[in-house]
Amino acid sequence: MPWWSWILIWIALVALSLLFYVLLGIRLFRQFMATLKDLGAAGDRLGHLSPAVPPAAPEQAAHAQGAAVFASPVQMRHDYHTSKSARREDRRLRRVQRRTDRGQRQSLGDLDFT
Repeated sequence: MPWWSWILIWIALVALSLLFYVLLGIRLFRQFMATLKDLGAAGDRLGHLSPAVPPAAPEQAAHAQGAAVFASPVQMRHDYHTSKSARREDRRLRRVQRRTDRGQRQSLGDLDFT
């Protein structure tokens, strides 16, 4: 085989790979544009919805996000321990209910004797 046939083979391979990359780029561009179109339509639909949460009352504004910056450390510690004990009690109640539903025995620590 002459040396120029190898050059022609390499030229054909490079041309085919370039054609493949061009077609792949066109396909990716079209998919990207379709995704942007879908996101725009979803944004338009969600933009017309009314807010699900009513605006906070003034007395609730003190406990809004970011209020920890201006609150005293004593108040924040109290809020932290209060919410921690409330979460712990909620978990205990869910555990007791789950064990009751399954017919399992209750732990003595889970039972409320008060």
